[in-house]
Amino acid sequence: MAASSIQNVPHWPYDAFLSFRGADTRKSFISHLYAALNGKGIYVFNDDKELERGASISPGLLKAIEDSRISIIVFSQNYASSTWCLDELVKIVQCKNKKDHQQIVFPIFYDVEPTVVRKQTGSFREAFSKHEEAFRENLEKVKNWRDVLKEVANISGWELKEYRNESEFIWDIVKAISSKIPVKLETLKKLVGIDSRFEELRSLMDEGPNDDVRMIGICGIGGLGKTTLARVVYDLISHEFEGSSFLADIREKIENKGSVISFQRQLLFEILKLEKDSIWNVGDGINILGSRLQHKKVLLVIDDVVDIKQLEYLAGKREWFGSGSRIIVTSRDEHLLWTHGMDEVYKPNELNYHDALQLFNMKAFKIQKPLEECVQLSERVLRYAGGLPLALEVLGSFLNGRSVDQWRSTLERLQIEPPNKIMSILQISFDGLQELEKKIFLDIACFFKWKTRDYVSKILDSCGFEPIIGISVLIEKSLLTIRENNRLWMHDLIQEMGHQIVRRQSPDEPGKRSRLWKEADVHHVLSQNTGSEVVEGIMVDDDFFRGNDVHLSAEAFSLMTNLRLLKISNVQLPEGLEYLSNRLRLLDWYRYPLKSLPSNLHLDKTVEFKMCYSRIEELWKGIKVRSIFFFWSLIYIFQ
Repeated sequence: MAASSIQNVPHWPYDAFLSFRGADTRKSFISHLYAALNGKGIYVFNDDKELERGASISPGLLKAIEDSRISIIVFSQNYASSTWCLDELVKIVQCKNKKDHQQIVFPIFYDVEPTVVRKQTGSFREAFSKHEEAFRENLEKVKNWRDVLKEVANISGWELKEYRNESEFIWDIVKAISSKIPVKLETLKKLVGIDSRFEELRSLMDEGPNDDVRMIGICGIGGLGKTTLARVVYDLISHEFEGSSFLADIREKIENKGSVISFQRQLLFEILKLEKDSIWNVGDGINILGSRLQHKKVLLVIDDVVDIKQLEYLAGKREWFGSGSRIIVTSRDEHLLWTHGMDEVYKPNELNYHDALQLFNMKAFKIQKPLEECVQLSERVLRYAGGLPLALEVLGSFLNGRSVDQWRSTLERLQIEPPNKIMSILQISFDGLQELEKKIFLDIACFFKWKTRDYVSKILDSCGFEPIIGISVLIEKSLLTIRENNRLWMHDLIQEMGHQIVRRQSPDEPGKRSRLWKEADVHHVLSQNTGSEVVEGIMVDDDFFRGNDVHLSAEAFSLMTNLRLLKISNVQLPEGLEYLSNRLRLLDWYRYPLKSLPSNLHLDKTVEFKMCYSRIEELWKGIKVRSIFFFWSLIYIFQ
């Protein structure tokens, strides 16, 4: 399969060229078809308006055929009697077979059967008898006409007799042709950073023998542009295949009470033109797909898959598809893609700085000259978006035309409340997790980003969260990645989505949230005694309280019966500390102010216990530190 590039996408002045016998169809079928195509925005060459007809085909008409993306041949009873039509057909077939032209041909059998055209019987036989008489000196020309008729009649097309009425016939033709009209080059130019992604994905599609059936996955977080990339590839190369289908928004449509059967019907209609009521259950769909597409070279895109069953029902086996077919699947779940047997999984990166700036400027400033202060503020937006196309588009569109003060206010608000359009897309991946995976994700988002995988696994394993499989699932679903030195990392907006999920547990009262990581929230909870059994973790970076002792009440801790993780510093407790949760698995208290721990506290399941620069003399009253030092030598630190 030849490689393509967005820069060298052919440009056609016309979307379609109509070849027909005027006397048979011009004032009836052709006029209706032309109107329907025009109504769909398909630019059809109209020889009535643009060329004068003469005795022979003109250079202008030949040029119009060359300049058309699609040729539609309407075969009627008297088509073959017109040498003009036959000469048009010769030129059309030449363009179809020219490698660098890529013209698509659609035959329509209006009131004549394909076998009549193919074998030149009936009215076609009569026409050719006259041609052979008229062109006795040039029978090679007649033979050429016969050959192109046979070639085009062998292409899958439409027969009027298979339809109940002409309007339904025209509607199906228009829908099929619409699906073959690619995105205009001007539109593609607006897709920033798409060219390099297209080239990388196309190279994966082209690996191996051309007649292989290849399945390629596209994987990444929401808002990264997976569907956009798949759509661009589909629009640019679908003409290279005998049939094509783009099954969009699988997850959303099935969640909204849709059925995979509707996608099976769509696939069969778009590729085989089977009636949409030809299947009534998934099993029938599988059987038809598995038997009817075996000899067709198809391009199939299955977008936003969340369940392996969806792939099994729509592209169950390579053997379902003909040689050279390509199946592209987009998903946020890398494991799902590999499980189904993808040949390759392409993982697009976020946009680089240059592309991110270009995309944001296109949305934020469009045609007006931007204010200098807004240009400077753009840098903050770029840092916030982190190269995620969705965020850049949403924020750029929102800021377009607003004043400098509104820009500043928006940037401040982002720190408190991220845009719903961004968060709702990102949260789809979170919503699909199991409960333990959600807990692991929130712990990492709130507490453990940039910590090593081994360290985090040790802590979370002690909490009973099964982090070995859980962290792997988060990686497969593009919510987490592993960076240098085996450290856990997630995109800033993914982390912000985790923070937002926790904040929404109790928007007004931090003491009723499961995790606390901000100094102000922790200070509020410990000073106002608003802790609750909901709180599972309090972990504040060392820099927050370090330097100044903060005098707080310990009463709030008595309400936090499910506290698993506690990391604070420089918190003074004038009234002492009577209670800490026995669920604690991590206890890290820099400059712990008391001489002993609460008597209720059991540390037998704690895996990290740090009391750096603490005043502790006894773990519990009456039990000296040195007497049990051997027990804690591996899990606690005193300095």
